[in-house]
Amino acid sequence: MFKKVLIANRGEIAVRVVRACQERGIKTVAVYSDVDRTALHVRYADEAYHIGPAPAQESYLNGQAIIEAALRAGADAVHPGYGFLSENADFAQMVMDAGLTWIGPSPEAIRTMGDKIAARKLMTQIGVPVVPGVEVGFHEEEVIQAAESLGYPLLVKASAGGGGKGMRLVSSPRELLRSLAAARREALSAFGNDTVYLEKVISRARHIEIQVLADHHGNYIHLGERECSIQRRHQKLIEEAPSMAVTPELRQAMGEAALRAARAVGYTNAGTVEFLLDRDGRFYFLEMNTRLQVEHAVTELVTGIDIVKEQLTIAAGRRLRWRQEDVQIIGHAIECRITAEDPYNDFMPVAGRITSLIEPTGPGVRLESGIYAGCEVTPYYDPLIAKLVVWGENRAEAILRMRRALEELRIGGIHTSVPFHQRVMDSARFQTGQFDTSFVEGPDGFCLTSEVQPELVRIAAIAAALVEKERSEQALMLGQAHQRMGGNHSGWKQAAWRYFPRGW
Repeated sequence: MFKKVLIANRGEIAVRVVRACQERGIKTVAVYSDVDRTALHVRYADEAYHIGPAPAQESYLNGQAIIEAALRAGADAVHPGYGFLSENADFAQMVMDAGLTWIGPSPEAIRTMGDKIAARKLMTQIGVPVVPGVEVGFHEEEVIQAAESLGYPLLVKASAGGGGKGMRLVSSPRELLRSLAAARREALSAFGNDTVYLEKVISRARHIEIQVLADHHGNYIHLGERECSIQRRHQKLIEEAPSMAVTPELRQAMGEAALRAARAVGYTNAGTVEFLLDRDGRFYFLEMNTRLQVEHAVTELVTGIDIVKEQLTIAAGRRLRWRQEDVQIIGHAIECRITAEDPYNDFMPVAGRITSLIEPTGPGVRLESGIYAGCEVTPYYDPLIAKLVVWGENRAEAILRMRRALEELRIGGIHTSVPFHQRVMDSARFQTGQFDTSFVEGPDGFCLTSEVQPELVRIAAIAAALVEKERSEQALMLGQAHQRMGGNHSGWKQAAWRYFPRGW
């Protein structure tokens, strides 16, 4: 096992990797920019090295500075976390050329799966279904003809894209060329590559992803699925495992498809294969993330497998300790991404000092953060400041536990996304599983400003429990009754007692 690992990242994911290394007896090295001198990951690591000014391009995206810090510290390996350089094949190769171990997949696998057009072609060759799409060049007539062959609505997507960048929804022909130009500009700025393609929109789809692990000895396993359909601008907001929409048979089929994709590129370490699931139960390959995912914690809670520790073990050349038959999904886990954004002002990013912090505790509650009372949230990086994750014996308990944990979480001094997450937990559509990727921004999109009634949590428990008892239609009736009564929860409560005896 490694003696010392440098974490080429910041914030909550750097703290998460530091903790995993400490539990393996591995020394840790942090890197930091000018504005992160007092950051939590710097405090927790055994050593820390300054790598540049606040802008990411001059610090956390400065691969040469990071490698120089690793060599000065005498590190054996580099863990990239997620974001920044985690899916940069050139940086991975630089790390390896410097005589360090890259805790991730090979540069070749990163390149292949990072190019969405190449990945789609490969998936087609190995029999994994892909969303209908077509490559386009720069001639207007070619683009227009390609769009007509797919039909509207469609997406313009960057081949090297990720995180919703370089992506535009096109609902009609008159929007096509303008959206195409905007997507290309954004893709060139974000990824240095303006290649785009068109992809058919699968309406009312759910976003389901499969976590995979693979070692250097040819062993591959998957850890089941995560539901990632609660999104805004293609950015995930809430994730859970397992998905209500996935049956054991579908889980096996999607898992096998994900493993075929991983084997096709000789994948090693942790990765995630993302799919769209339509209303008829058909799934389509979307992309493969060649890194640790933000939402890995929900999979850890339902499987009992520490994915970050497994990354270290695999990178050190050891065999996977798990076989596919060892993987069991127990209970239900939900994650809320806590961001420094104002949900009442179109999720506008905010900056400022966190004046106070009260963290939720209790059974089944896990908070991963890079913040503390007195720290500064700056405008230079992603607004994600913490992840609140809960586990319950079933989905109903997980929802109520998350509702309780969100109520306990107090972050003073700045706006955060906590109110949004509270309202989602109170939503009848969420409780009964009647949602897809249009939940927030679709024609019937989730409304944050609706008034919350005092009996809502009690009714949430009843509706969620109905789903656990395979009575989802009755649970949905409660939500519909609530809507008909204009938000009058006393009427909804009367409807609930039709299905539950007094004192339940």
